Amino acid sequence: MSPDRTTTATAPLLLENGLLFDGRGGDPVRGGAVLIENGRITFAGPGAAVPELPDGTERVDVRGDAILPGFIDCHVHVAGPGTAMSHAQLAALPRSLATFLAAPRLRATLEAGVTTVRDLGGADAGHRMAVDNGLLVGPRLQIAIAMLSPTGGHGDFRMPYQETGGDHGLGRLADGVPECRRAVREVLRAGADVVKVAATGGVWSPSDQPDDDGFLEDEIRTIVDIAAGHRGKKVAAHAQGRGGIRNAVLGGVASVEHGYAIDDELIDLMLERGTFLVPTLTTANTDPDPAKAAPWAVEKKLHWQRIARTCVPRAIERGVRIAMGTDCGIAEHGTNLRELAHLVDCGMTPSDAIVAGTANAAELLGLSAEIGTLEAGKRADVVVARTNPLTDIAALADPTTITRVIKDGTTYKNLA
Repeated sequence: MSPDRTTTATAPLLLENGLLFDGRGGDPVRGGAVLIENGRITFAGPGAAVPELPDGTERVDVRGDAILPGFIDCHVHVAGPGTAMSHAQLAALPRSLATFLAAPRLRATLEAGVTTVRDLGGADAGHRMAVDNGLLVGPRLQIAIAMLSPTGGHGDFRMPYQETGGDHGLGRLADGVPECRRAVREVLRAGADVVKVAATGGVWSPSDQPDDDGFLEDEIRTIVDIAAGHRGKKVAAHAQGRGGIRNAVLGGVASVEHGYAIDDELIDLMLERGTFLVPTLTTANTDPDPAKAAPWAVEKKLHWQRIARTCVPRAIERGVRIAMGTDCGIAEHGTNLRELAHLVDCGMTPSDAIVAGTANAAELLGLSAEIGTLEAGKRADVVVARTNPLTDIAALADPTTITRVIKDGTTYKNLA
């Protein structure tokens, strides 16, 4: 079968003779099996315990390969170019072309073993609907529409001398509680599943630094309260510097994105409140290209990459809840599972890194009842990989290692 052929399941499927990782962090099951019927998992466990198979079941011997839950990337930008173009080139694209360019990125992400993503700025409801309706091949999407940001903050891409311009479609500006109320309601009206706020400055925004505060605690709390009143929707905070991380956690966000200057006091706060950290180590290990980035951006990014690699291991050591997120769109699309090896480099066990990319990520997205682990009754999001992640987790970063990708029972990649 061609690797880009999509096969809609019409018969039950049994994956057998695999090294089964169920996503809950226990020891893998050798000789494990997963039975899929009508887009759902009906069995996952030892091959010797497989129930009687329905008539017409297709049996696939994976020959000892790893069977894992479909991975979940909690921080992507499918409208972002990755390393393919500069921010200036991105801003100059017609919106229609930017939308078309997302199609191969979505496919590459799915074929890398990622069956669900949370897009934190750039994708709109049309991207989500196109995937849900089968018009585009890609992971299921949660979307934020755009990042809410104060003037001069991380979502304000105007140069300091510009009154207008710099619009990448990634930011919406609001200042003070009344404007924050309106801004969050606007992205919710546009179809946001999650709300993203700028709690600090950032690398790519021209008028601030990553340790500048963005929205203040009262602004963030207002946004959190309004989002929660819309069927419990959550808020993710871009927060790199210390003060903004504190404002975000005290304001009640579900996740701190990046969190590069995290320290013991902030770790205590996050542990107390159960706040997730999405450390985006993939982008923290992707050096900027001086040919495509302004000198001020290169300087900022290299500096904050060093801070991230110093501080994030402490958060992992102390047990802050970690969910996998990569910032692909800044980093290269389709390389999402690099994040797992970076987490291990920062002190995680390979098993815990897998949980960060499956069960933990599903919990953060509010999807634990449906995805994140291989259990009977859950959606059949399954990945087969030609490696043992416990001994070589870095191999998962190579998409050719991912031999089969199943989402909702449909096979989207099969290299067998």
